[in-house]
Amino acid sequence: MTIDNQKSSTLSAKAKFKVPFGTVSITDKAKELINEALASNWVTRGKYTDEFEKKFATLFGAKHGVSVSSGTDADTIACAVLYDFGAERGDEIIVPALTFVATGNSVLAAGFKPVFVDVKRDTLNIDPDKIEAAITPKTRAIMPVHLMGKPADMDAIMAIAKKHNLYVIEDAAEAHGAEYKGKVCGSIGDMACYSLYAAHIITTIEGGIMITNNDQMANAMISLRNHGIEGKFQFKRIGFSAKMNELEAAVGLGNIEIYDHILNTRRRNLLHLIDIFKKYDDYFISIREETHEKIGPHAFSIIVRETTGFSKDEFVSYLEEKGVDSRNLFYSIPTQTDSYRFLGHTLGDFPEAEFCSDNGTHIGIHQDLDIEQLDYVGQVVEEFLKTYAK
Repeated sequence: MTIDNQKSSTLSAKAKFKVPFGTVSITDKAKELINEALASNWVTRGKYTDEFEKKFATLFGAKHGVSVSSGTDADTIACAVLYDFGAERGDEIIVPALTFVATGNSVLAAGFKPVFVDVKRDTLNIDPDKIEAAITPKTRAIMPVHLMGKPADMDAIMAIAKKHNLYVIEDAAEAHGAEYKGKVCGSIGDMACYSLYAAHIITTIEGGIMITNNDQMANAMISLRNHGIEGKFQFKRIGFSAKMNELEAAVGLGNIEIYDHILNTRRRNLLHLIDIFKKYDDYFISIREETHEKIGPHAFSIIVRETTGFSKDEFVSYLEEKGVDSRNLFYSIPTQTDSYRFLGHTLGDFPEAEFCSDNGTHIGIHQDLDIEQLDYVGQVVEEFLKTYAK
């Protein structure tokens, strides 16, 4: 029933949009494993979850993979691991101002204070030149986000972390398959966190996973996801209830089986849109791939420049009218999200993040889109500019 409903949902989205934002790949292998799990009457954490963790860790070049119930839980638990390494409640973790709100929420949920740093609008990622000014005696870690799958400037971030004796937690939620100077994003810092939500390259529908090469960190992750338990019934830490189940792991195992296909198809789509948008550079800042990196093809970001003669809202409305689905380019968490008013920031404190949010959108590049649909996006943009651009 669930699988049929998912198909219906996908078909409904495709009927509404000529270029839908997202999709989900549920393989025959996944369906087979789901049926086996249901037949066994054991659907909570078990052998499929173990297998998924091992295969994911291997795929991303790590010694340990620890699955949880969401990408937010992955971020939260990775932060909480720092208590095993001398951190105290109320200490600080540096995060980019522009990201999905879960990044900031997870720091708070773990008992720390998020300290926000502005981004670079051409990369969407944290500006390394502004990190050191945000470091205080209470800073314990930097959590860069590889937003839209574009690698953050990890050399600069790792150098700052080393200089100030800080840990680095990579938020690689959207960065499946991303590479930075020949290294897999997620394998560079001390820990990395991935979302496995439906929109991502590897999905378990809902879910997340952490990876690390540090044995002590992995043991803390395993304890923290299950109420801080060790052994049979000893509670050593203040933990969470965040385990993945067998049905989710089955979907994830199916996705790992076709990972190369999904990744390569999405990268083809990403590179095709990058090529299309080169001629629109006077009007948009769109995601670009530099020679030292491979973008994890999550989505295609588009930011309207200041002097175009049209607004982001006009552009997005036109896209939707023509059947191209899109999403807002997140928010400056500390200044454009009401729930963070308690930190005392005001509009203008993070001008680059605020600009990206006010003027940015992103569209899908998922594996169910073909080149013809992407060319259609180009045609729609061309038509829009003829009418609205200066």
